[in-house]
Amino acid sequence: MTATIDPFAAPTAASGVRFLYALNPLAKFAAIIPPSLALIFVRDLATPLAFLVLAYAVLLVGARASRQVLLTLFVALPAAILVLGCGFAAWTDAAQVDTTALVLQIGEWRLFSGALAIGFATALRLIAILALALAAGFTTAGADLARSLVQQLRVPYRIGYTALAAFRFVPRFAHELDVIRQAHRVRGSHGGRGPFAAIARWGGYIVPLLAGAIRHAERVALAMDARAFGAYPDRTERHPVPFRIRDVVFVLAFWTVSAAVFLIARPWTGA
Repeated sequence: MTATIDPFAAPTAASGVRFLYALNPLAKFAAIIPPSLALIFVRDLATPLAFLVLAYAVLLVGARASRQVLLTLFVALPAAILVLGCGFAAWTDAAQVDTTALVLQIGEWRLFSGALAIGFATALRLIAILALALAAGFTTAGADLARSLVQQLRVPYRIGYTALAAFRFVPRFAHELDVIRQAHRVRGSHGGRGPFAAIARWGGYIVPLLAGAIRHAERVALAMDARAFGAYPDRTERHPVPFRIRDVVFVLAFWTVSAAVFLIARPWTGA
């Protein structure tokens, strides 16, 4: 029950080489921001493909191979590349690439190989940026990110811990919704099948869910007032999130590999 209500409990220690969980959240985001910004301005296929491979390698080595991670890497992202690539290729102006080989013609509409190259280069660029962000997103807890913002970047704790309290509402709502649905099921409320029965069921969840949200908000507000939240410019940290040497090593290593990829691919010179 506690794990359902509080998603910010300390995660279990990762075994082996699952190193991403042990890094400071700011280190993971600091590592991916420069290459992600640089990827916006490249136009070739090789550079985003190289960063996509790098992001896959980091995730597969540094994160647990959960079902969500595997489905995202091997189903969702390839499907997104295919759909976006074909979509961008179809939107490309044929007059700009009509000197390349003709791939498909339907009536007056023509698809050239140059349009496919532009479309898939754009799709790879977007998905590479997303994959780099997933390396941080899949292995970072919201609580640790808020704490690191307060402790390392000196974000006012009134902002950081208020956001942390807001994040806690999401799993709380999910738990209360599950309890309400079970209670309705026991009482036989809003039974039946079909769209109207589903609408009636969900309509019956709204009022008790809002009542539970208000009660929870009142309890959180009273608890924060009892702890003198906002009365002082800073507070003692119960859960420190230090920025260690290994975080610096990870950031520098990622920047070095990223710079090497750009130097080898030379996307801005056309070589």
